[in-house]
Amino acid sequence: MKMITSVLSIFRPVRFLVVAFTSALLLFSNAFPAFAIDSYQSNPTEGTTQLLDIQRKTDEAAKEPPAGLKKVQKESNKGLNEVQGAADIDKQKSPENSQGATSVEEKTKSFLDKVTGK
Repeated sequence: MKMITSVLSIFRPVRFLVVAFTSALLLFSNAFPAFAIDSYQSNPTEGTTQLLDIQRKTDEAAKEPPAGLKKVQKESNKGLNEVQGAADIDKQKSPENSQGATSVEEKTKSFLDKVTGK
């Protein structure tokens, strides 16, 4: 029994360090949330017009009987799909417009090279 209490008394300073580290981690993770530096910052009113157009088409489709195959194919060939049409087609990621992008593997390797000093 005395052995257990002596071992626990040895870990008392370590326990304080673990609690302090955990508290600091919680503080910094809440104070500095994940940074989305490379991402596009959109305007909140930017998509309103497109959404209203999509809602109008949805309301029209709900009032009509189910569309036939020819009509669906005709609408789908205008863009990405029947509902979206060509909306935001230039913002879609594809192999053609992603040639200059850095992969996660390359970013990780670059980061590790910086950390290790290579």
